[in-house]
Amino acid sequence: MVRTSTKPRIAPGGRDDIGRFTWTLLKIGSRRVGGPVPHVMTTLARSRRLFLPWLWFASRLMPNGTLPAREAELVILRVATLCGSDYERHHHSHLGRQAGLSEAVVAWTDEADASTIDPPADGTVEPLRATLLVRACDELVETHTLTDATWDGLGAFYRDDQLIELCMLVGQYTMLAGTLNAVGVEIEDRPALHKLR
Repeated sequence: MVRTSTKPRIAPGGRDDIGRFTWTLLKIGSRRVGGPVPHVMTTLARSRRLFLPWLWFASRLMPNGTLPAREAELVILRVATLCGSDYERHHHSHLGRQAGLSEAVVAWTDEADASTIDPPADGTVEPLRATLLVRACDELVETHTLTDATWDGLGAFYRDDQLIELCMLVGQYTMLAGTLNAVGVEIEDRPALHKLR
């Protein structure tokens, strides 16, 4: 699998690069969560026309989605692994633990064959649900659809609107992973955490 560029192809933007309004918005947001503005934000904000609409859409999936935070984080971690996104993996390992995932579950999402082996039975996510979520990620990233068995299994846990949200969450983080990998967004020394709900 191709990995993220070792150096940024597009550097994070400053106030003049991303615009005063966006710069101020990101600074206010970083104070709210108690950390620096992540490079993902200041880099993607260089695309002024796309950034704010994307940010609003992405925030409707995470952290403001209807899926439980730990399940959304499990999905994002699996997508990061499948897409080879070191940046996503780094940030969401921290966010996953903040949401209540154990170290063992975070590590399990990074296993190549996670969808065929049992997840850790540590109580942070019900094993059947965790396996179905990982299998759904694997299928959506690889085939861009879900098998009937996976769809029916997920239907036992999630409402119709949540099934749509799950598919869109996988798609959003697949798109983001590809962008981060191609642009070469640098991983910060200390990832910014945020309020998960």
